[in-house]
Amino acid sequence: MVRTFIQRFMRIIPATLLFILLTPQLIFASEGGGHHGIEGSDLSLWWTLPFAGILLSIAIAPLINEKWWHHNFGKVSAGWALLMVVPMIVSFGFEATLYEVLHAYLLEYFPFIILLLALFTISGGVRIKGYLKGTPEVNTAILLLGTILASWMGTTGAAMLLIRPILRANAWRDNKKHIVIFFIFLVANVGGSLTPLGDPPLFLGFLQGVGFFWTTSHLFFEMTFVAVILLVLYYILDRYLLSKETNTQPQDDGSEPLGIEGGINLVLILGVVGAVLFSGLVHLGEFSVYGVHMTIENVVRDIALLILAWVSWKVTSKESRAANGFNWFPIEEVAKLFAGIFITIIAPLSMLKAANHGEGALTFVTNAVFDSNGDPINSMFFWITGLLSAFLDNAPTYLVFFNAAGGDAQHLMTDMSHTLMAVSSGAVFFGALTYIGNAPNFMVKSIAEQNDVKMPSFGGYMVWSAGILVPIYLLVTILFI
Repeated sequence: MVRTFIQRFMRIIPATLLFILLTPQLIFASEGGGHHGIEGSDLSLWWTLPFAGILLSIAIAPLINEKWWHHNFGKVSAGWALLMVVPMIVSFGFEATLYEVLHAYLLEYFPFIILLLALFTISGGVRIKGYLKGTPEVNTAILLLGTILASWMGTTGAAMLLIRPILRANAWRDNKKHIVIFFIFLVANVGGSLTPLGDPPLFLGFLQGVGFFWTTSHLFFEMTFVAVILLVLYYILDRYLLSKETNTQPQDDGSEPLGIEGGINLVLILGVVGAVLFSGLVHLGEFSVYGVHMTIENVVRDIALLILAWVSWKVTSKESRAANGFNWFPIEEVAKLFAGIFITIIAPLSMLKAANHGEGALTFVTNAVFDSNGDPINSMFFWITGLLSAFLDNAPTYLVFFNAAGGDAQHLMTDMSHTLMAVSSGAVFFGALTYIGNAPNFMVKSIAEQNDVKMPSFGGYMVWSAGILVPIYLLVTILFI
């Protein structure tokens, strides 16, 4: 079992990018090596093409040949990453490119995928046994529970815990993709807006000095407003589609009472929460890897998460995981696709950071959030932070606009509270707009498809999300922002 676990973890790293990371020029040093990356102000809009290419591949390739995509998406991801890396080497040199790749992987991708791996493995060991009736009432209750849990155990933890039970409860239905779509809206995104544990951008805000319960008090009514509308819309739609259902709902044969199997994994999830909080509250020192500054507490956190995942894999029976429909493909798909995404967003994020200082090709983006007098336009902070978060990594996007608003947490929490509300809610809410907007979205989609749910394509999902969420977010802008 241990060997299988290690093999599965190693498979999630594309070989091409692993080669780059293991290059002999990788140097460990306690002092910064003086290495510098690329300057976003030097980049033209052409540098965004690899990122656009990987997005279009995700959107279009499965429609053209789903079987081919299923077996080759890792190669496609690595190919687009190389189309970013090779021109960077030619234009800026090997050292600058290596620094950027290491910065993206050591500080962002590896912590990101290790956290997802831990939550995926641990939550996959929790099985809700017994008969769950796939009715609108039961489904709405599960969505509500997941929305509440998301802020306290993370959107990924809540999504991975509840997606399999809700799929099993509705396995008998023909019309069920809407269940997964609203699950992504609520459990995988909107529900995570009340604490720094809920979503990565809010955790970054916490590290910048935003109070732990600030979002709880300032986004509570905003989040409740969105969640209630979505739950009501879901219930109406689910009730209507159930009335059109031709399949017969199975009856409870009483063979297995309702309960939880693998409860030890719930304790391990608390361990994950503790490890994440530890990395934000404790400072043990720093070191550098080829000029990339890393903290010891973050390394301790990542090691602890891997140990927790291993313990979960070790103590949970294979039979229980099999009964839960657990397999490794969803995390492998996310890991391989985001391995490329994290490389291809190097240029767009560098350009946004430069624009934050009034330089480069994307200055029009950051200029749009202030009026002619230099005052913040909160509605623009909400929509631009949100729309960029839907396609870029929402954590660094949050930081860009947090700093664009001044970067002083105390000032933002008081005199500019509406601006901070706009940035925070935009980064979290809009993650539901695309499959790549937030980490659990793709895993939920993958798990659903493995359970014979025909999910919409990348563009098809955006038709659903834009049609439902955009009008709601317009109301949020008018009422709260």
